[in-house]
Amino acid sequence: MMWQAQAQDLYLPRDIQAAYKKGTRSPDGRPGKNYWENHGHYTISITAMPPDRAVKGVEQITYYNNSPDTLKRLNMKLILNIHRPGAARFSGANDDYLTDGVQIDKFVINGTAKDWDNKAAAGTNRMVKLPQPLLPHDSIKLDISWHFDVSKESGREGMIDPTTFYLAYFYPRVSVYDDYNGWDTLAFLDAQEFYNDFNDYTLNVTVPKNYIVWATGILQNPNKVLQPKYIKRLEESMKTDSTVHIATVGDLAKKDITTQNDVNTWTWKASNVTDMAVGISDHYDWDAASTVVDDATGRRASMQSAFQDTAKDFHNAVRAGVHALNWLSHNWPGVPYPFPKMTSFQGFADMEYPMMVNDSHNDDIAFSQFVQDHEIAHTYFPFYMGINESRYAFMDEGWATTFELLIGSTEIGKERMTKLYKGFRITDWINDPATEEDLPIITPSSETRYAYGNNSYGKPSLSYFALKDMLGDDLFKKALHTYMDNWNGKHPMPWDYFNSMNSGSGQNLNWFFNNWFFTNYYIDLDLQNVSKGNGGYNLSIHNIGGYAVPFDVKLTYADGTSESVHQTPAVWQLNQRQISVFVKTGKEVKSVVLDGDIFMDADVSNNTWTAK
Repeated sequence: MMWQAQAQDLYLPRDIQAAYKKGTRSPDGRPGKNYWENHGHYTISITAMPPDRAVKGVEQITYYNNSPDTLKRLNMKLILNIHRPGAARFSGANDDYLTDGVQIDKFVINGTAKDWDNKAAAGTNRMVKLPQPLLPHDSIKLDISWHFDVSKESGREGMIDPTTFYLAYFYPRVSVYDDYNGWDTLAFLDAQEFYNDFNDYTLNVTVPKNYIVWATGILQNPNKVLQPKYIKRLEESMKTDSTVHIATVGDLAKKDITTQNDVNTWTWKASNVTDMAVGISDHYDWDAASTVVDDATGRRASMQSAFQDTAKDFHNAVRAGVHALNWLSHNWPGVPYPFPKMTSFQGFADMEYPMMVNDSHNDDIAFSQFVQDHEIAHTYFPFYMGINESRYAFMDEGWATTFELLIGSTEIGKERMTKLYKGFRITDWINDPATEEDLPIITPSSETRYAYGNNSYGKPSLSYFALKDMLGDDLFKKALHTYMDNWNGKHPMPWDYFNSMNSGSGQNLNWFFNNWFFTNYYIDLDLQNVSKGNGGYNLSIHNIGGYAVPFDVKLTYADGTSESVHQTPAVWQLNQRQISVFVKTGKEVKSVVLDGDIFMDADVSNNTWTAK
């Protein structure tokens, strides 16, 4: 309870206050003694017969109500209804994007058929009244049959080409019911991302012969769907860091990779994951390798890739992915990759899924690696921790953006990666004076449109780097691991992050969190004056923008030498608007420049002082 008083320093929404009172969350950042989350067992069977775009599915869901509440209704998520004409979405839709959405053919609750009107159930949420209330600590069984057409225009999911599909969000699911907000009923508008429970899945995918399937989870029946030669190559890849070409363009031409039944059913299993995704193709190359992600146990994780043979960058995907899995496990965040595998699938989305990324082709191999690194880093946020991306996207996108700079610096060099990070993540924000760009990061993502990208990616990433700079790597990692250990497999809110970092660091960082997350600040330092004092120089610095940023004081001396003195964000703790910095030196200073590096300044014209 040591952090309870400090937690009150930050704005605390009434729903989070109520969670503390109920004991589901704790002011020290940990789940409370009464924390709970609901859970589902999903057995899903789908049939896809490309180039026919029709996909048929049946599923059995056992949904466990671990809450103390009696549930009279279930909210179903029907994400593919975003393709329906007239659906609410943040941007327009081409004809190739439009479909009839999810068409429910049968909906049975505990053996009782439920009437279903597909015209009425046209949104991405559908509340279903239960025949009998679902009591606390009881379960309910759902049997659902449905079908949909894969959209011709592929985004996060859809048709990559006539015989290559990427299927995501393809099954009706029970939405999250949580301790602070109840049912998650936010509509999917094709911009903000997702919020899912941790479930157990068995997935059966039936496709024609000569089609290979890649999916979340572990393939259960390779002997039934693959020929022995290719099984051997797959098994070999599980033991080596070197890329194994499981199926090449030459192999694909022979049409001898899969079992030669008319159709094959590929079965996958995954436990305690938040979603399933599937890639299907009859002409994609298949590469794989693996790497040790946990030194303590020697556990290896598989890195696989599926791609068109003409995509040079994807021929590098497995090598790059092996590096990412290993580096992320051993450096930042420094938590062993938690899943048995990762697959990089060539599509158009640049989007993450549990154990899968759907990335677009780019002629610049280094940029492709940059994107793949980002998507693989999402393994930790939102999948290792069940982030509510729909409301607080900075809790996952900000971290993936942070990790991409850290790992990228080891791949293409710090200077080149810093330039890429600044150009791709920071420049557009800091040079945009629009009012919307100054909305506090804590603003729910569901309530932002224009500022969504910068509030989710660049600005929060800078806050994480600023905190890392202030605490130092060791203490920052200790605090980060405290947060991750507290909320692995659970649903953290921003205040759980703030409080966990306080507890893990042993410091009250609320002044810093308030500065970065709850204000409409930006970055603009003004070097007002430099005056010679006893044994050095005094710098008077006004923080016009307000953010507590680190910066370097770069001094050029009259003798032609230069020096750089670093200042951490701690200099702003007592006064976030005005500080005096003393630089000890016996030399005559010719000029002084304030340089924030990645903490780009909105107005650099007032960052320089030159001696008269």
